[in-house]
Amino acid sequence: MTDLVAPLDEATGTVVTDRAVRRRVGWIWALLFFNVLAYEKLPMLVPIPSILGKALTQGSLWAAFLLALTVNRRGLFRSNAFLVLGTLLAATSLIMSVRTLHVGSIYRAVRLIGFLATLWLLTPWWGRRDLMLTRFHVRCMVGVMISAMAGYLVAHHKAMASGRLFGVIWPIPAPQLAHYSAVAVGLGIVLWFSGLLRRRQALALVGFGLVVLLLTHTRTALVAMSIAVLVAALSLFVSNRRVRRALAGFALIVVLVAIPFAPAISHWFVRGENTTTFSDLTGRTLVWHELINLPRTNTQVLLGSGLSNKSFQGLPIDDSWLAIYQDQGLVGDAIVALFMLALLLKAFIVPRGPAKSLALFLIVYCLVASYTEVGLGDASTYILDLSIAGSLLMSPAWTRITETVSTL
Repeated sequence: MTDLVAPLDEATGTVVTDRAVRRRVGWIWALLFFNVLAYEKLPMLVPIPSILGKALTQGSLWAAFLLALTVNRRGLFRSNAFLVLGTLLAATSLIMSVRTLHVGSIYRAVRLIGFLATLWLLTPWWGRRDLMLTRFHVRCMVGVMISAMAGYLVAHHKAMASGRLFGVIWPIPAPQLAHYSAVAVGLGIVLWFSGLLRRRQALALVGFGLVVLLLTHTRTALVAMSIAVLVAALSLFVSNRRVRRALAGFALIVVLVAIPFAPAISHWFVRGENTTTFSDLTGRTLVWHELINLPRTNTQVLLGSGLSNKSFQGLPIDDSWLAIYQDQGLVGDAIVALFMLALLLKAFIVPRGPAKSLALFLIVYCLVASYTEVGLGDASTYILDLSIAGSLLMSPAWTRITETVSTL
């Protein structure tokens, strides 16, 4: 991502020379990203004890928080609806988790508060015209993809043991790996549309990401990425000739390639499943039906039962909105819907440009993928994606605050 525009001071337009601050912010983002990497019980090249793996990921959050305090010593922040509503969601989650007296639930609520507190401390760097946080986000995703592909090259059969690529150097499940690759591909395409990434680098990023995405065999990520890229492209359609040409070329490819290869594409999407399994989304709808019909008290309906591991009777929920309903109730669903709506409204209000299209891609991707994946109501990659969208939609930071928090 070296071809993005150079970092500038928002007020003077001069190049920022305080690399130490940028380096710290980059490490903070990497630690937050590492914190949301799932540590699943999957085959690994070098097995790591589960307690050690979880300690590393969970400890990275508090390391990020402490590091954020060193870079933003005065605790200054910029207010925004997304984090305000996210903090409200965290507060209600903590109340219900304490009410249940479940240690795991309480820890998850405290973790969400720490996660959001770290993001609050980074808000003085939201709205930068050099897209600093976006570049850090892409680098983290590329790093994870490189790790997964390295494992694939070293131990092909182990990395594809389930028929889908997953991490064997670090145990990353296929759906999560697909999320990273799909978002990286989409951001690469939109950056190229906007002229912020050269063709050669864009081809490398998009090509590499597509290989990883196809190997994960994850339909949700591919569909969500395609829809989100289309929405982002349409936001640039009128003012960007490159986008118009790309969409015309894509339509031609669909006619010349996709239609003749329709049987192969259909086979990839079905993944060998029978009609019943495919229609009920690999058993997801059965779990959803039982979760919705479970008897609940009025308090549980409104505020949920406290943060859980996003499973129901031992089976994954695989739907953000139903997972929020179980953990944080209808109030939680309403809060999440409000901050998604706030981001969308902000995206439609701001002028056309790269920041708007990148933010639209991330928001739409999260909305579409949330139908069969969890994460919108807890510390997750989804919250990081939406934080990037929020930072892109924010106006440039105030000079005094930038100078104050950058004093080491």
